[in-house]
Amino acid sequence: MITHIVFFKLKDRSEENIQRTREVLASMEGKIPQLRSLEVGVDVVRSERSYDLALVAKFDSLEDLQIYNDHPVHQEVIRYIAEVKDVSVSVDYES
Repeated sequence: MITHIVFFKLKDRSEENIQRTREVLASMEGKIPQLRSLEVGVDVVRSERSYDLALVAKFDSLEDLQIYNDHPVHQEVIRYIAEVKDVSVSVDYES
């Protein structure tokens, strides 16, 4: 199992923009067959060091993660995120 975690800090950290971005990320659920599970959470602490959103996705294999990366639905989300994010970081690990 591959776990893919991404944290996003947005340019506009308003509640409306954070919720809209959460909806865009969550919209991938059920549209990419290789995506076994998807969770998108909004930070509740809202400290200076906090990121605004976290995405946790699970895949059966690295190959499935790559298919997800190239999938048109994910590519559309990437285009949106590129416009609204200030910073993002990710970790991918096998369990």
